[in-house]
Amino acid sequence: MGLRLSILDQSPIGERETANQAFHNTIRLAQKAEELGYYRFWVSEHHDSDKLAGSSPEVLIAYLLAVTKQIRVGSGGVMLQHYSPYKVAENFNVLAALAPGRVDLGIGRAPGGLPRSTRALQQNESGNSPSLGDKLVLLKRLLANELDAEDSLNGVRATPLPEQPADLYLLGASVESAELAASLGIPYVFSQSFNGEKKTIVEAFGLYRSHFQSGYLKQSQAILALSVIIADSDEEAEQLAAANSKIFKIHLESGRTLTVKNREQIKEYGRQTTEPYTIQETQANIIHGSKETVRQKLIAIHNEYQIEEIIVTVALNEFAQRLYAYEQLQEAFAQLKV
Repeated sequence: MGLRLSILDQSPIGERETANQAFHNTIRLAQKAEELGYYRFWVSEHHDSDKLAGSSPEVLIAYLLAVTKQIRVGSGGVMLQHYSPYKVAENFNVLAALAPGRVDLGIGRAPGGLPRSTRALQQNESGNSPSLGDKLVLLKRLLANELDAEDSLNGVRATPLPEQPADLYLLGASVESAELAASLGIPYVFSQSFNGEKKTIVEAFGLYRSHFQSGYLKQSQAILALSVIIADSDEEAEQLAAANSKIFKIHLESGRTLTVKNREQIKEYGRQTTEPYTIQETQANIIHGSKETVRQKLIAIHNEYQIEEIIVTVALNEFAQRLYAYEQLQEAFAQLKV
């Protein structure tokens, strides 16, 4: 079984950088990823953030498609809970018509921000709005142009109708998200950065494969997303990882969990919500080391979970460090057959 390497970029705004510079770094990285031979390049969705510039992945995807030629480009992911599936389908049908066979629509389950931005995004939503699962079902049917006059949307079409619609993916970090992806017969991306517990990853992938309903795909497609830090030595990578690996989980009384990177975000969350919550400090699961060490770790992960693709995010804000890490990673795998 071969191993494909892909990239998820969050357009981080580094020290003394502007959002404009962050986007130009993402553009340069996408072009370099294509040159190096990465399979796909995804961008994220985050709202009301001073640290991450990418709040509208579909707009950024359009630009990236225009400045690249072959690499697949997509979202990792669009936060469907905030939006009309119909509008999301229209956006990605436009992209798919502009760049046939190159567009991915990854759907995320997290809110992509703190309560204030969620309220702003959902200000027109009623209290009985559809669940994410219901929205995902509708989105899938809209992309496939499968609605008829008896559907809730009365057979409306998400035009234009591209010859090859965007490929639909579900991102998650739980057994529940794996089950949802399996029931819809779509590819599933497990985020090890949000949940690095091996037991959960094994259970999620196992359930996804055993419950997979073919249709959209003939067979299941399990992908792992993870964070890496690569440096010239294991010792240097260890130091970088120690400085970047602390995360905090906000456990809400309603049962939901959000992940933030620092105590300032926790304080801001507290100012924006009235829902009781508890805080858990933990270490982010970051694969780190020299390029050879990281290569060996990724091969071990590939073999353990029997996956064909890993989507990598370099967990560093400085663009030069991120670019160097992606170059080193591809170099490490260049002559390797796994």
